[in-house]
Amino acid sequence: MTFRPKFITFDCHGTMIFFDMAGAARHHYTERLSPEQMEAFIRDFAAYRLDEVLGAWKPYAEVVHNALERTCRRNAVPFDPVIAADIYERVPTWGPHPDVPAGLAAIGDRIPLVALTNSMNSQIPHNIARLGAPIAHVLTAEDAQAYKPQMRAFEYMFDMLGCGPEDVLHVSSSFRYDLMTAHDLGIRNKVWVNRGHEPANPFYGYAEIADTSGLAALAGL
Repeated sequence: MTFRPKFITFDCHGTMIFFDMAGAARHHYTERLSPEQMEAFIRDFAAYRLDEVLGAWKPYAEVVHNALERTCRRNAVPFDPVIAADIYERVPTWGPHPDVPAGLAAIGDRIPLVALTNSMNSQIPHNIARLGAPIAHVLTAEDAQAYKPQMRAFEYMFDMLGCGPEDVLHVSSSFRYDLMTAHDLGIRNKVWVNRGHEPANPFYGYAEIADTSGLAALAGL
């Protein structure tokens, strides 16, 4: 695939930012759980976070709180809201995957880069500042009043950019949060950054790259 888009749009956390929810959970719960139980806890925590963003919009602190409470209940672990708050407050401290600054710098001065993020306005600037390359537009779930994978988040992006699905190259490491919805909305040009989060799913029609260093060639640069 080679396509020169008007915008290159990105998922932020997980794709550009090392989104270390698993590490945060391990920090608090490793001493209480066996290694096998800890891995199950992390899987449940990720699944409940996804479930929490599928309904009406609510602040991300509530997403984390509710998901952690449900995970603790399922795994017979006492829930402490202080831990939920600590995990939420870690989010703006996380920086990019090692490949990201150079990968973005190779394209950012020629095609506008856009972050479409399931983030709060108060937190995302700290993550964006660590990327090491200019991001032309930062569009949040808080402004859209919808989290991905809901279509409304993507539709908000199109409205804000004044473009359509045919104008963007969308980049994500997640099918469930991004690429499935992008497919349903008619975004034909999609890139899956294979960071090991999810298995490949060729039905959704994408170019696969191991890291962001492969983006320039896909964008015809």
